[in-house]
Amino acid sequence: MAAQPELEHPKKAFGWAARDTSGLLSPFNFSRRETGEKDVAFKVLFCGICHSDLHMVKNEWGNTIYPIVPGHEVAGIVTEVGSKVQKFKVGDKVGVGCLVDSCRKCQSCADDLENYCPSLTLTYGSKHPDGTITHGGYSDSMVADESFVISIPDNLPLDVAAPLLCAGITVYSPLKYYGLDKPGLKIGVVGLGGLGHLAVKFAKALGATVTVISTSPNKKTEAIEHLGADSFLISRDQEQLQAATGTLDGIIDTVSAIHPLLPLISLLKSHGKLVLVGAPEKPLELPVFPLILGRKLLGGSMIGGLKETQEMIDFAAKHGIKPDIEVIPIDYVNTALERVLKADVKYRFVIDIGNTLKASS
Repeated sequence: MAAQPELEHPKKAFGWAARDTSGLLSPFNFSRRETGEKDVAFKVLFCGICHSDLHMVKNEWGNTIYPIVPGHEVAGIVTEVGSKVQKFKVGDKVGVGCLVDSCRKCQSCADDLENYCPSLTLTYGSKHPDGTITHGGYSDSMVADESFVISIPDNLPLDVAAPLLCAGITVYSPLKYYGLDKPGLKIGVVGLGGLGHLAVKFAKALGATVTVISTSPNKKTEAIEHLGADSFLISRDQEQLQAATGTLDGIIDTVSAIHPLLPLISLLKSHGKLVLVGAPEKPLELPVFPLILGRKLLGGSMIGGLKETQEMIDFAAKHGIKPDIEVIPIDYVNTALERVLKADVKYRFVIDIGNTLKASS
């Protein structure tokens, strides 16, 4: 592998990185660029753990560049701003989500959809145009162009803000884009994990009647009494599914495992929309006739652009939407990743970077 270009005027940084396909993370010293004229530098205080971190540290998608510092749900406090920065000042609460750059020239970028730019730069494990590799938020500091930095409202704590920067926007964006954000609609949410529990909260705040669809009967109490869902369907119970046939205007499917789509399509009204935001590793079987006969739509969605992400954060702050989190120290991260694999978390791990990541580790 060719040597990576040296950073110009590098500044020291410290984090935890995976160095091979074992996926095990350990302390890692590296460099970040100096703060440029349009850059915002900030001290990382919290970083959420996303399921994609697990895929990346183990190179399960085949594109990992080692060593890799994961983390794209990053929140902290501004420590320095470049001379031409207009939106931020030292001391501001900020966050960085899944991307830190894009081409800024294509139609997607012009439409504030940088997340669909064919030349986007991901927050970690991605190449900058100069060839240097990005490192994520399992680290003590970050530097990013102000255009890719999100302002965190004062009434939204940084620990709960962090998961919104990936999980939150991943479910908010399809609700908005597919017109599933109108009060009075009946919305289904498949899966009750990191994405699913936030989909319930956002859909309820948008005025929907929400049905959680799950394979686990023991999640019913949690879904209704804690998260505020209106009803609960066991996806393997044919009687329940039959009774609910044709009742939903839309469904947000957050499940990343292989699962049948036919039962979900059957739950939709005519013209209903099933939107996939989970990413199964193998193709799903698609029954076409149920789509044709009801003029139903099967679609997909991923995060959102920077404008929409800011809109989502502001909406969450206004409506008191906070992910349910388990805050952990950095030295628990390998155990946490094992638990993510087992879906053993309610509902998002957040690393307390500010208090537990020490350069002497």
